[in-house]
Amino acid sequence: MTRTVYALARYQNCATAIDFLTAAFGFRVHEASKNDQGVVTHAELLVEDDLIMLGEGSPGGPGMYIAVDDPDTHLARAQAAGATITMELTDQPYGSREYACQDPEGNVWYFGTYRP
Repeated sequence: MTRTVYALARYQNCATAIDFLTAAFGFRVHEASKNDQGVVTHAELLVEDDLIMLGEGSPGGPGMYIAVDDPDTHLARAQAAGATITMELTDQPYGSREYACQDPEGNVWYFGTYRP
């Protein structure tokens, strides 16, 4: 399957974001590109078989949703890594169990069992 849409989050410090996202959410580094000064300006992280991109810039935006098999365990991992929980685990009427949090630069992440 060829993908057309990729999630993108912007960070003022991509290297720090990579450290947080791999520790808190279990993402894996696929690629990290550096500029001439050695600063990470673009990165690609794997979430199972899917890819998200990180770019240098001002954080923000509507957020990203990632489907996970065990949101309870995932939430505990995120909390241990310092994520700010913005929505506690909730059983949604459409069948998903999910939570929301912010990373250190304010990007919003949603994790749950719903798989569109």
